[in-house]
Amino acid sequence: MFEKKVIIWDLDNTLYIETDEFKDMLDEATAIALVKDLGLKMDIPTAKAMVKESYKEYRNGGEIFIKEYGIDPKALFEAYHERKPVDVIEPYDGLLNRLEKLPYEQFIFTTSSRNAAERILKRIGLYEFFKGRFYSVEDFGVYKKNESSKVYSDVCQKIGYNPQDCIFVDDSYSNLEFAKEIGMTTVRIYYNNNSAKDKTYIDYAYKGINSFLDAIDNAKK
Repeated sequence: MFEKKVIIWDLDNTLYIETDEFKDMLDEATAIALVKDLGLKMDIPTAKAMVKESYKEYRNGGEIFIKEYGIDPKALFEAYHERKPVDVIEPYDGLLNRLEKLPYEQFIFTTSSRNAAERILKRIGLYEFFKGRFYSVEDFGVYKKNESSKVYSDVCQKIGYNPQDCIFVDDSYSNLEFAKEIGMTTVRIYYNNNSAKDKTYIDYAYKGINSFLDAIDNAKK
C-alpha cells in the first residue's frame, strides 16, 4: 500500500470526527430541511426519527424519504447541505502538518456538497492545502458514493491517475466496495469497533486517522 502515488480522502468523519452530538445535529438538519424547505407533511421530531431509521437501513438518512415520499434527491441534497452545521466541527490538532509531510498526491472526494466541503475545509484549517483538489459527488452528477463504481472511475479520470495508483480512505464501509471494484486500495477509518472486519473489499482498517498516518510514518523508516 505505501508505494502508491495518491491518497483520496473522504471528508466527513475522516478528516474530522463526527461526534454523536454532531451526528444528531445532522439528523435534525435533515429533518428540518425535509419539513421546512421541501414541504414534507410531517412534524420535525417524527422526521428526525425516520432519518435515523433510514440511516440504519440504507446507510443514508434521506433514502427512505426518496423511496417512500417521492422527495427529489437533488433538492434534498441541496437543502440539507445549506443547513449543515459546520461551525461546530472540531478539527484534529496538527492534522495539516501531518498531511503536508505525506509522500503522496492528495485529493478529497466527499458526499458533502461543494459549498459545504469548502466551508468544512476552512473550518478545519485544510482549505488552502486542498484548494483545487477537492471534489463533491455533485461534481459528477450524483449524490451518493455507494451506488456504482462509475463515479470512482470518473474521479480517477478527473485527477489523472489510474485506480491502481490510488489509496481511497473512508469511514463508511459501503463507500469502499466500488472503489475496490475498480482497483483502488481501500482503507477504512473507524472509531469504536471495526464493524466491517468481515468485508473482503476493505484492504486495511485503522482506528482513527492518526493511526493510519502513524502506519505511513513507520513504513517510511
